[in-house]
Amino acid sequence: MSAQPLGPEPLSAEETDFVRVCRVEELPEVGVAAADINGRVVAIVHTGDGSIHAVDDTCSHANVSLSEGELDGCTLECWLHGSRFDVRTGEPSGPPAIVPINVYAVKVEDDEVYVSTTPQNV
Repeated sequence: MSAQPLGPEPLSAEETDFVRVCRVEELPEVGVAAADINGRVVAIVHTGDGSIHAVDDTCSHANVSLSEGELDGCTLECWLHGSRFDVRTGEPSGPPAIVPINVYAVKVEDDEVYVSTTPQNV
């Protein structure tokens, strides 16, 4: 699946940690899209159960785009060497990656997707 860049918009003054990224309908029904959030590329993941997750788009092993990889349930696989990451926790499920990727909180309000600019698992 090819990633499509999406752009951020601030949520509100009281929730400046979150930025609007896209509408739910702009995401693949099941798949991954890349979004630039304040200069950081984040993979926005839409799983088969309808949940939406956000993780760093860069593989911690090979420094390539994860949004170009394959999604299997809640596991995102890097296309280059097959590193697999749980999109809920950022944890790799085995070699070659051994370092987790950052995970960002996601809010969906009125069909709009908002992503935190602060990683949850640091």
